[in-house]
Amino acid sequence: MTEQPAAALRDQDFLRLDGQICFALGAANRAFGGLYRVVLKDLGLTYPQYLVMLVLWENGTTPVKELGRRLRLDSGTLSPLLKRLEAAGLIRRERSAQDERSVHAVLTDEGTALRERAVEVPRRIAAATGFELTEIRDLQVRLARLTAALDAAVPQD
Repeated sequence: MTEQPAAALRDQDFLRLDGQICFALGAANRAFGGLYRVVLKDLGLTYPQYLVMLVLWENGTTPVKELGRRLRLDSGTLSPLLKRLEAAGLIRRERSAQDERSVHAVLTDEGTALRERAVEVPRRIAAATGFELTEIRDLQVRLARLTAALDAAVPQD
């Protein structure tokens, strides 16, 4: 049996599925999705709807364009989400008085009240990770750096 050069072994290791950061992040994302599905069931929200509500609870009335930017969603994905939240009575969409082209998402009283029930969601998710709060914060910082680096690596059209 011939020995392979060290560089070839590193390349082989690098191309293993379990060596791919994208796979690890994707698997974690799917695991989070399954957990959020269970945790959010009582609130009647899907995970993407929950994210919209988080932005609205944090900022109040928000332009739809800003929601899309914050959530990294295009209008084709965001519009149906907002439509379902509106049908559920949690938000309403209003045209801006200053600019008719701009639409804002506005919490209803029911949407505002849902926040009180949602307070336990992050606690349950954090507990399920088994991480200390400092580890969670460190991971968030690292993932934000990773996201920024990957965004910067994508050529702009």
